[in-house]
Amino acid sequence: MRKGYSIGILFLTVGLLLSCTSAQINQAISDANKTLGGDQLTSAEVAEGLKEALIKGISTGSDQASQLDGYFKNPKIKIPFPPEVKKVEDKLRQIGLGGEVDKFVMTLNRGAEDAAKEAKPIFISAIKSMTIQDAWGILRGDKDAATQYLMRTTSSQLKAKFQPVIENSLNKVNATKYYGDIVNTYNKVPFVEKVNPDLDEYATDRAIEGLFTLI
Repeated sequence: MRKGYSIGILFLTVGLLLSCTSAQINQAISDANKTLGGDQLTSAEVAEGLKEALIKGISTGSDQASQLDGYFKNPKIKIPFPPEVKKVEDKLRQIGLGGEVDKFVMTLNRGAEDAAKEAKPIFISAIKSMTIQDAWGILRGDKDAATQYLMRTTSSQLKAKFQPVIENSLNKVNATKYYGDIVNTYNKVPFVEKVNPDLDEYATDRAIEGLFTLI
């Protein structure tokens, strides 16, 4: 690996973490080229530098999410009780079953943490297939250009892979059982409208949103 390539990767890693603007990125590349003298950074090297930076960020984010409390104790990505049935949570807390709701929310997040390990190879595959044009579009785009690219290229694959993983994880930590108990208890309350939302789909969508937030 030649010196210019190493400097390009180093710059882009730092630049990505600092969320540099397009003008700052172009200036830094220009400065790097001046330092290298005649050994200029090529577009391909800059693109490879961005890929390395993205893979680093994705590895860190997915590793963080998959740790114990990676979701549960991170307010930015913690998965709450399904908001479309907030009335279920409110009613159960009113009748003294808040502890059961809290236990379910914890196991819901444990399921997401368990499933997050499956995300990294999907993201890395998308990054490695990125073209030079894609890379420069990200560098010169908005601050969330990298996230938007990954959402566009990995969301459907992530969801397809995550759905069975989430389902298995939720079963493993008893989240599905707790949720069933909660819904059944709520549906027995007089005069309430019965509910039965899809827990697996909700957990899958929120787990993926959390990963994109971290990355």
